[in-house]
Amino acid sequence: MIPGLLSITLRRLSPEEIIEACLQNGLRCIEWGGDIHVPHGNLRTAEKVGTMTRDAGLSVAAYGSYYRLATDNGLDFASLVETAAELGAPVIRVWAGTLGSAQCSAPQKAAVAADALFCADLAAARNIRIAYEFHGGTLTDTAESAMELLEATNHPFIKTLWQPPHGLPLDDSLSSLKLLMPRLEHVHVFHWWGEPATRFPLADGWERWSAYVAELRRNQKNCPLALEFVKDDALASLKSDAQTLRSLCK
Repeated sequence: MIPGLLSITLRRLSPEEIIEACLQNGLRCIEWGGDIHVPHGNLRTAEKVGTMTRDAGLSVAAYGSYYRLATDNGLDFASLVETAAELGAPVIRVWAGTLGSAQCSAPQKAAVAADALFCADLAAARNIRIAYEFHGGTLTDTAESAMELLEATNHPFIKTLWQPPHGLPLDDSLSSLKLLMPRLEHVHVFHWWGEPATRFPLADGWERWSAYVAELRRNQKNCPLALEFVKDDALASLKSDAQTLRSLCK
């Protein structure tokens, strides 16, 4: 297991400060966000941030784009691929449309799949994968729907991310992870609970996360486990959660 961080966890900090926070807290990889730290299309910044990351002894886990498949969101995917290439990212995170699986018609699902295949071909030309964000309000709002999309886009450069579905019992969350395991790229780590969702220290979710990590190990998935949210967006919370994550990854 490779403990890491999504840069969006600390939006207010500069890339230099985020790298330093990772070094201080034993985190080994970073998914750089495309909204603020490595803006879409800014190749100079992408090259600089990628070089700084590697010079610090860290790796770039992914490029966290905000490209939504089959939508006119003003983002040119070819430009995103060039940005990811300059960053040195092996994978680009994309969103599976703008509708949940229950609201999405068959033609809309087909459009998402078609755009995913188009994007995967563009990324593959630079030896970069794409991975679906596993998230509500998209076609990957459940493991079953995500798997349906993965089967419709059976491409060697298409994978999926995973994070715990909010509010599900542990057994159901584990079933979700198991179903997506064959196409899993990496995992976003946090512990939310309640309605409305409240952030808690990762240590409070030790039992659940120990079960997830054990399942990953059973499947020999030595993938990045990247902290995405910490309580109050605070560096003190990052320190505590990073310690818990490192213990989980041992």
